[in-house]
Amino acid sequence: MMLETTIAAIRPADETAMAAARELHGRLTKPAGSLGALEELSVRLAGLAGACPPPLPEPAAVAIFAGDHGVHAQGVSPWPQEVTGQMIGNFLAGGAVVNAFARQAGASVTVVDVGVAIPLPAQPTAEAAILDPSVPRLVVASVRRGTRDLAVTAALTRDEALAAVQTGIRIADELIDAGAGILLSGDMGIGNTTPAAALIAAFTGADALDATGRGTGVDDPTYAHKVAVVRAALARHAPDPADPLGVLAAVGGLEHAALAGLILGAAARRTPVLLDGVIAVSAALAAAAFAPDAVGAMVAGHRSAEPGATAALRHLGLDPLIDLGLRLGEGTGALLALPVVTGAVRVLHEVATFDSAGVAEK
Repeated sequence: MMLETTIAAIRPADETAMAAARELHGRLTKPAGSLGALEELSVRLAGLAGACPPPLPEPAAVAIFAGDHGVHAQGVSPWPQEVTGQMIGNFLAGGAVVNAFARQAGASVTVVDVGVAIPLPAQPTAEAAILDPSVPRLVVASVRRGTRDLAVTAALTRDEALAAVQTGIRIADELIDAGAGILLSGDMGIGNTTPAAALIAAFTGADALDATGRGTGVDDPTYAHKVAVVRAALARHAPDPADPLGVLAAVGGLEHAALAGLILGAAARRTPVLLDGVIAVSAALAAAAFAPDAVGAMVAGHRSAEPGATAALRHLGLDPLIDLGLRLGEGTGALLALPVVTGAVRVLHEVATFDSAGVAEK
């Protein structure tokens, strides 16, 4: 099975490459430790690649997984569900924030319909254009037209959750096969912060109140209701964090499951994944439950304003690269963090050593 094969291919970080990166940092023309978190990031990426220096993380490919949610019927979001499909149209037309940031970064944008309620027409894409930063593309890989209402029943069957995870693995393989050096997580789905909160609470043990945020900006009564929906769903389903597929099926979304697959697929190929916000890190918890060593491929792009994101990052042991109070999703925070990741690696490639530059050491 694709999932089992992918998990079996995920290996721990290469300690020899990490040691070589630390040793190289000690010889570069800068005070030891002066690049702070960038130094440890470059060491982690060396460990992932099994090489020092690791390859430059380029070209970059954003994968936006889109799905709808039965729990929307509970009134957890003020936005109509039709906005999911409408925003996909905006992505494909190049008019969303993610498109602006992707153009700035030179990153390609792939939108994957893994469970949007309104059917979307597939658009054929030439294989050579998969990583074309100028043309967003749509992949139709719908598992079902939105999840069931997690407040009433399991959001997905185990088979549906598995199909979504394997869709994410396939997209990772496709992008890496086309030459991508780093994958960036993106998401779109009205109501998807509610399943994200449930996933975070299930995997970290956080209380529903601490895992649940205001999403697109709900008012106080709606927020209280949203917390109650998450709390009741956790009580109803009692998801077992040792069974990540079961957790995704009970309280997840199709885009969450597919993002978990993207992360696993990238980890199996020793390719970094730059995580966006709360949807991505909730999916990352599932990926880590499937394969703990998958955390070695994860780079936390930013700290989402959603409180559950901080709980999830703490559980994963990841420090976010930037903190700008973002809560948009789409892959926007990951794209803003991309130059930081590239810079961390470029230092190991391009900065002179004390010996080669003829600079005296202290």
